[in-house]
Amino acid sequence: MLAANIGGGSTVGATRLGYRDGLSAVWWVGSAALGSIVLAFWIGPSIRRHAAAHDLRTVGDYLEFRYGPTVRTAIGVLLWVGSLFILGGQLIGISRVLTAVLDVPKPTGCILGAIVITAYFTAGGLHTSAYVNVVQLVVKLVGFAIALPLALAAVGGVSSLRELQPHPDYWNVWRGGGSGIVYLAMLGPAFVVSPGLLQKVYGARDDRAVRIGVGANAAGLFAYALVPVLLGMVARLQFPALAPADYELALPLVFMHVVPPAVGAIGLAAVFSAEVSAADAVLFMLTTSLSQDLYKRFVNPAASDAQVLKVTRLTAIFAGVLGVVVALLAASIVDALGIFYTLMSVSLFVPIVAGLYIRRAGTPEALAAIGCGIAVVMTIQLRYGAAGVGGWTPAMAGVAAAILAFGVAMIVHGKASTSKAEVR
Repeated sequence: MLAANIGGGSTVGATRLGYRDGLSAVWWVGSAALGSIVLAFWIGPSIRRHAAAHDLRTVGDYLEFRYGPTVRTAIGVLLWVGSLFILGGQLIGISRVLTAVLDVPKPTGCILGAIVITAYFTAGGLHTSAYVNVVQLVVKLVGFAIALPLALAAVGGVSSLRELQPHPDYWNVWRGGGSGIVYLAMLGPAFVVSPGLLQKVYGARDDRAVRIGVGANAAGLFAYALVPVLLGMVARLQFPALAPADYELALPLVFMHVVPPAVGAIGLAAVFSAEVSAADAVLFMLTTSLSQDLYKRFVNPAASDAQVLKVTRLTAIFAGVLGVVVALLAASIVDALGIFYTLMSVSLFVPIVAGLYIRRAGTPEALAAIGCGIAVVMTIQLRYGAAGVGGWTPAMAGVAAAILAFGVAMIVHGKASTSKAEVR
C-alpha cells in the first residue's frame, strides 16, 4: 500500500508544490493519509467482507453486485480513461529524474520508463509487483530518511528556511499559493475508494489485516507528508531562479547538488523507485479493470484464465503506450494526477460508501450521483479552472453535487416505489 502511495505525485510533484507554495503543500500527502485512516477502520473492513462473501475481485464486481451492470460499465470506462492520467504522471516523474541525471529529453525518459514498467509487470503481474514494491519501499524510506536531515544541514537548518518569503502565505499551513486544505476534497475521498487500493484490501486475510496494513500505511504517509515539502523549500533557497516549467526538477537538483554524492545517489534511486512502484500499481488497476470488468463480463463471459491473462498482458502494453501519450501532453505531474483524483472522488466515493451503509440505494441513485458529480466538475473546470469559484474547487463542488443528487434520487425513487405499491 505504502509503496503504491508514495509515487510521482508525493515525491517530485509534492516537492514542486513545496518549492512553489510552501508549507501548505503538506496537504497533498496529508490528505491521502487522512483518507487512508477512513479506509483502514471503516470502509476497508466492510468492503472486504462483501468481497469475501460474494467472491468479488474488482471494484467493478462490487458495483455490479450492488447496483447492476450499467453502473459497473459507466465507472469502468470512466476510470479506465482517468487512470491513464495517473500513469502519465508517474512517467513524467521518471523522465524528470533521467533529465536531471543524464540530460535525457522528456519524451525519451517517458518511453524508457514505460518500457521498464510494462516489461516486468507483463512478465510477472501482481506477484512480481509485490516483491519489487518491497525492495522499492526500502530504498525510498532509507533514501529520504538520510537525505532530508543532510539537506537541511547543508542550508543551515529550518531557521535558514524561515528567510524564504516568496509570497505572504508561504508559511501558512492551511493555504498558500494553489495548495492547502482544498486538497482534502480531491485526495481524501480518492484514497478511500481507489480501485487499485481497494483491490489490495480484497486480498487481505481478514479485517484485522486491513486495519493493521492500511493503518500502518496511513501512519507512514503522515510521517512522510512534510518531507517533500521541506526538500522543496531547500530547493527554493538553493535554486531560487527556476522557471515554473522546471519546478519539478527541484527534487532531483537537491539530490544532485545539495547533499553528498553518495546520499544523492540513494535519494535519486528512492525517487525512481517511487515512480516505478506507483506506475505498476496503476497498470494493475488498468489491466484488471479492462480484462475482468469489461472483457470477461461483457465481451467473452466464458473466457478461460489463459485468455484473460493474454488480454491482461496486451492491455498492459497498450496502457503503457497511452500513458506515454498522456505524459507528453500533461504540463506537470500534479496536473495529471489532479484529473485522475478528481474523477475518482466525484464518481466513486458516494456510490461505494452509500452502497455499504444504505440498503435502499439502487441504480438510479448511483447513476444520478455519478452523472451530476462529473457534470459539475467539468463545468467548473472548463469555465473557472482548477481554482474553482467562490472558494469551491471542482472536486469540492463535484462531491457535494454527487451527494445531493444521490439524496434527491433516493427521495424520488422512494416516492415512486411507494406509489407503485399503493397501486398494487
